[in-house]
Amino acid sequence: MSEKARTLFDALDLDHNGVLTRAEVISALRSKGPTLAARGELPFWAVGDAEASSALFDAADANGDSVLTFEEFAAVVDRRFGWLTA
Repeated sequence: MSEKARTLFDALDLDHNGVLTRAEVISALRSKGPTLAARGELPFWAVGDAEASSALFDAADANGDSVLTFEEFAAVVDRRFGWLTA
């Protein structure tokens, strides 16, 4: 798992409880996405609307428990954003 995934996860974890909810992902990407993209911590094309953020959440929620752990999140964003490390 990449350091970029960790940085992004921490930025999206608004309540700092170590998991992400759908509402948290949507809200954080809406409020912080452009800044994160400008800093190179998120691809510009990944800053989408609520529907795109919700789809990202669904893709990452591997066990269907409606929260994302860092491992679930990183597995999807590392692959989707090209952040996989050797």
